[in-house]
Amino acid sequence: MEMLTIFVDILLHLDKHLAVLVQQYGAWIYAILFAIIFSETGFVVTPFLPGDSLLFVAGGLAAVGGMDLLILVVSLVAAATLGNMLNYQIGRYIGPKVFQWKKSRFFNKKALLKTQLFYERHGGKTLVISRFLPLLRTFAPFVAGVGAMNYARFMLFNLLGATGWVASLTLAGYFFANLPWVQKNLSFVIVGIILISLIPVAVGWWSGRKA
Repeated sequence: MEMLTIFVDILLHLDKHLAVLVQQYGAWIYAILFAIIFSETGFVVTPFLPGDSLLFVAGGLAAVGGMDLLILVVSLVAAATLGNMLNYQIGRYIGPKVFQWKKSRFFNKKALLKTQLFYERHGGKTLVISRFLPLLRTFAPFVAGVGAMNYARFMLFNLLGATGWVASLTLAGYFFANLPWVQKNLSFVIVGIILISLIPVAVGWWSGRKA
């Protein structure tokens, strides 16, 4: 329970925690953010790491001189791209037998099955669309690997999705995170970003339940 409280506090006050990290680690902050985004997209057991909100807040800090915007965007696009590449290879290695695994604290089988259905409906576009959907973002490249998606096609959608996701949210933070109203209500804005990104997942779940 205590760990959950700490995680929620970090998530809701990401701006303060990230600002402290920038002050403490200087240029190493790019490596720290790279590791977080890489892990969030590269391993099916870490979908809980901040993604959308982290990009937004990082963009806001870049706007006030905490980080260089170009280096930030390029490094995080690279992290998101490489993370998906690793996830794809893990899926290729493990193969279809993963669908026989039981759900556990570290493996969300229900999210995997939802991603498979999403992938079957949308094909390669899943790798672009899912970038903006928590949980699906982590499982989409894994499912593509399990299904042995053509690697060249995978990389095309991987690069498009990574660039669109990182650039859009980072630039949104760069231009809007430091507006007085947003600054005053940043915790609510972060919660709003999380909730908005979860709406398509909730709609899909409700549609699936009705079906």
